Amino acid sequence: MRSALSSAGWVLAGAGLGTGLLAILTIGPFILAGTALLTVALAWRADRRLAAPALLAGLAVLPLYVGYLNRAGPGEVCSATASSQTCTQEMTPWPWLAIGLALAATAAWLALRGHRSRAR
Repeated sequence: MRSALSSAGWVLAGAGLGTGLLAILTIGPFILAGTALLTVALAWRADRRLAAPALLAGLAVLPLYVGYLNRAGPGEVCSATASSQTCTQEMTPWPWLAIGLALAATAAWLALRGHRSRAR
């Protein structure tokens, strides 16, 4: 149970790091401050062997989410209700998906490699 909570904390720290860096000109400094506190607490109390894979998994969350939000793109995407119609310009989701999957795959590879080395 403690290992799962530790992993979830490291994933949250990775997601906070990615979000804070992308939003550095707005709320990023506040997110990075909270992420730094979480990272210090995790480094002090949690299993540090889980840090690298879980941080990468956390970094993968944001690109995968942006890819999901733009899943109908690229181009102009319109949605209609009974009383109105709204159109938005969406990006292509493929670069975001590729980055997110690459980060997630690297995290999985590091976790498996670490698990195998601990099993020996």
